[in-house]
Amino acid sequence: MKVILKSGDALEMENGATAMQAALAISEGLARNAVCAKVNGQLVDLSYVLSDGDALEIVTLKDKEGLGVYRHTCAHVLAQALKTVYPTCKLSIGPIVENGFYYDVDFVTPITQADLEKIESEMKKIIKGNFPIERFTLPKAEAIALMQSYNESYKVELIEELPEGETISFYKQGNFTDLCRGPHLPSTGKIKAFKLTSIAGAYWRGDEHNKMLTRIYGTAFAKKDEMEAYFTMLEEAKKRDHTKLGKELKLFAIMNEGKGLPFFLPNGMVLKNALIEYWREIHTREGYVEVQTPIMLNRTLWETSGHWFHYRDNMYTTKVDEEDFAIKPMNCPGGILVYKNEPHSYKDLPIRMGELGLVHRHEKSGQLHGLFRVRCFTQDDAHIFMTREQIKDEIMGIVRLINEVYTLFGFKYHVELSTRPENSMGADEDWEIATESLRNALDELGLGYVVNEGDGAFYGPKIDFHLEDSIGRTWQCGTIQLDFQLPQRFELEYVGEDGQKHCPIMVHRVAFGSIERFIGILIEHFAGKFPVWISPLQVKILPITDKQEEYARALCAKMREAGIRVSVDDRNEKIGYKIREAQLEKVPYMLVVGANEAEAGQVSVRRRDKGDMGVMSADEFIATVKKDIEEKIAF
Repeated sequence: MKVILKSGDALEMENGATAMQAALAISEGLARNAVCAKVNGQLVDLSYVLSDGDALEIVTLKDKEGLGVYRHTCAHVLAQALKTVYPTCKLSIGPIVENGFYYDVDFVTPITQADLEKIESEMKKIIKGNFPIERFTLPKAEAIALMQSYNESYKVELIEELPEGETISFYKQGNFTDLCRGPHLPSTGKIKAFKLTSIAGAYWRGDEHNKMLTRIYGTAFAKKDEMEAYFTMLEEAKKRDHTKLGKELKLFAIMNEGKGLPFFLPNGMVLKNALIEYWREIHTREGYVEVQTPIMLNRTLWETSGHWFHYRDNMYTTKVDEEDFAIKPMNCPGGILVYKNEPHSYKDLPIRMGELGLVHRHEKSGQLHGLFRVRCFTQDDAHIFMTREQIKDEIMGIVRLINEVYTLFGFKYHVELSTRPENSMGADEDWEIATESLRNALDELGLGYVVNEGDGAFYGPKIDFHLEDSIGRTWQCGTIQLDFQLPQRFELEYVGEDGQKHCPIMVHRVAFGSIERFIGILIEHFAGKFPVWISPLQVKILPITDKQEEYARALCAKMREAGIRVSVDDRNEKIGYKIREAQLEKVPYMLVVGANEAEAGQVSVRRRDKGDMGVMSADEFIATVKKDIEEKIAF
């Protein structure tokens, strides 16, 4: 028989050959590194028996999917260890998560963080035992009976919900058997580096009405040095924690009186306003107009948009004059009403409409975290209304704008194209046109991307931008969503060149995403050491004695006239203490002024991370800072 490799070449194999035998036929090195295989687009075990004409791809730990299989196998090793150390515990589910895995377990006697060490010790024994991992299947009734014999009630519940007649798969390693779709590593000995990291509570199936289980988190990597690098990154992330730095730098606060509703303090407002001013500057340049729409609109609007049916659980509602209203979770319906406020011709299009809109979404209290997960935030929204012929050019213009923003802050990024989800609305033809329009724009720009099947918005496909920060973490921020549906639902029109009425196409897009979340990312990306142009305080003047205070205050006034954010530390403290305090405040520039500087009209300049820069005239220094601000230089 022949199997078709990723390269397109055909590989001759004996009938009944497995994916592992095919890997060996390709090369022994590939077989050694093989984790699983992909046959006709589906992940399978290396023991999978191939058929004539199958498309085959061997998956290794260099592949994201391979690392996922590796980590999921580690979750099964954790489960086996738990059943050995705690025979009375009951297992529920053990999926992978970003950078690791977890298993939810029902213990008779609760465990603590201190117990993780002995669980790890048992896991190491299982790995050293190098038990083969074998897949087998059973009919539904026999599958239920097997799990009942192990007293695994959570597994029984999962199986009972599967359709009648379905064949259920299990995996056996040593004396342990677990319910699982797979695939898995060929043996436990393939695991080289893992660590259990923490425990937490988790309701069974995420339902607060169900029993609280114990969730054990872990991580696993292909090599020990990769895992060490990961933990080093976590330690660095702790130092950069935006909730900690936000408090120290007096940027924002989350009060008990408004959980998930951030308060911006004076320093934080300076930072936020600097970002907004930059946003307005580049959008004005690109031909956007700015609007503001109400924070609350009636139910009829949200029913027309589809949000009342698709997003109701995340919306805050109230009644006004006995009529249902909702506080807006998104800005788009309001922007549509602005478009409908007056008639339009094809000559008006494209209309690029920006809005810094405050939106509210109901998030569960356990999911709230600093500025990253909040209940109200400012979206730097824009809605573009266009003809079909303008789609590609407009998408390309948005991508260039978003690239400019991220490049300014030093972010690398990757792009995902997300396609039609299950709970979508609209005609197949519209979805096909919309998806291909996004794909063609990315292709013409030469921008690499991956396809994220089924993760589009309910009204259209989208392009998502995932930023990589200074310590290698990724964040989803910018998005471009192409929408054929809402313009039709709201009966939007423009008069075409032919004199007839046509429905425009709409794009939803953000660059920052949420300004609050973007600020949180910036805090951690820069570790609070912001570029001068967005730094709440740009310069701090430090007189050595009270005799230089008059000069310091005059210098401060001169710099403020030049548009520089500056203050004077006139406390009766030693200069070394003042410098250390300014360093802790992460001020970009510190000016030490003593008798010589005051007499000569000069300043002794210290830069945040470079220390002493020598003496220069006050005018020369002001010119330097103004250049940093105007050119948005990052240092």
